[in-house]
Amino acid sequence: MTSLRTENGSGSSGLAWAASPLPELVRLAWPITVSMLSYSVMTLVGTLFVGRLGSYALAGVGLGGTAAFTLMCFGFGVLRGVKVLVSQAVGAGSKDEADAFLGAGILWAAALSVAIVIAGEIVAQWLPGLAATAASGDAARTYLRIRILGTPMVLVYVAIREARYGLGDARSPMVGAVAGNVVNVALDWLLIVHLGLGVAGAAWSTVFAHLVEAGVLCAVQRRDGFGLGVARLRHALDVWRLGLPTALQFVLESGSFALLAALIASLSEVEMAAHQIALQVIHFSFLPAFAVGEAASVLTGQAVGADRGDLVRVVARRALLAAGVYTGLCSLLFAFGGAWIVAPFAAETATRVVAVRLLVVAAIFQVFDGANIIARGALRGTGDVRYAAAIGILTSWLLTPPMTWLLGVRAGLGALGGWTGLCLEIIAGALLLWWRLERGAWRHAAARSRERFTVVPAPT
Repeated sequence: MTSLRTENGSGSSGLAWAASPLPELVRLAWPITVSMLSYSVMTLVGTLFVGRLGSYALAGVGLGGTAAFTLMCFGFGVLRGVKVLVSQAVGAGSKDEADAFLGAGILWAAALSVAIVIAGEIVAQWLPGLAATAASGDAARTYLRIRILGTPMVLVYVAIREARYGLGDARSPMVGAVAGNVVNVALDWLLIVHLGLGVAGAAWSTVFAHLVEAGVLCAVQRRDGFGLGVARLRHALDVWRLGLPTALQFVLESGSFALLAALIASLSEVEMAAHQIALQVIHFSFLPAFAVGEAASVLTGQAVGADRGDLVRVVARRALLAAGVYTGLCSLLFAFGGAWIVAPFAAETATRVVAVRLLVVAAIFQVFDGANIIARGALRGTGDVRYAAAIGILTSWLLTPPMTWLLGVRAGLGALGGWTGLCLEIIAGALLLWWRLERGAWRHAAARSRERFTVVPAPT
């Protein structure tokens, strides 16, 4: 088995950031943050346009959008393997392998798109049965049937984006995301307001926005090539092996979170409204930490490829410092400014009171959430994806839904009980992931990853 240096990493690794990872983490993280913020703003603006159509449209687009995301999230998880493999290839100095893994990712995007579009059409037929009214059910079906047609553009964009991240380029995906979101807002006005296409207009504007963001990123990637000619079966299998655990984690964690929402919704409108408000607030606090976690995944992947295992924990600790400062400030804001934060979101006093309590719980888990995200990203970068996925799945199902039922439903704590379970899930996950990281148990997976670039496989 190939060596993975554990102490001083003697020899030149070719990693320009090795002496000081923090600036490189920030350089990669800020464009990712901007990309994600642009999506959040787009969603907010789109909600405002759809809201002009009535509550049935809001409910329908919400249900249809959730269904579309759920169907696509398996593909998102599989394609995360592209980033890990490309970053490791960059560290190993193997451009041909990096190109091949991009090509394999694009092929997976095409194959998964066919399956997801077919599944979307099937789901759209029974989706109205989940809606509260016939009007919102029809809106959900219409929205999903159109929105799912954008899947090929979405997944191709994700495949290229993950490869660009692995190469150390987070700005090109940011440009594509911002361009697509600007187009989406403009088309929302044109199709929904000016042409009166309603829910269908909202769906088509999103599809065209995905086309723009994919087009922008394809134009950038065209200079370097798409790797389709050098991708082989082994590259596709490697993407699948590294991406599948994350894909399953995404799907199962989404299911756990949906169950949390369903249990809270069964209690009262006030509890559910407060839950939604608190989620919107912590969503914005979550984005920079998530971006730093993505950057940490890239750098640990490059370190493994360069046979610099000594850098993995250094990168993770620097990332924890960067995320910890931000999440710590958010904790203070939530703990002492909750009433001020939730005031614009709700007119009812009862809803505001519950939302403020939820933000106090969020203040407790904010720093742990950042630590969880960083450790998960770092472990994925080393190739230790199965452990990261297993911890995510187990903690999300063994803690959050049971505690929501026990504390929220049986003990009468409502949404506060559910968020207490969520808090325990996040803290337990962070501790278990950092235990793995600090023990160095990821080294076996990292050594296997390194072998891809030191042993020349037979042609397939």
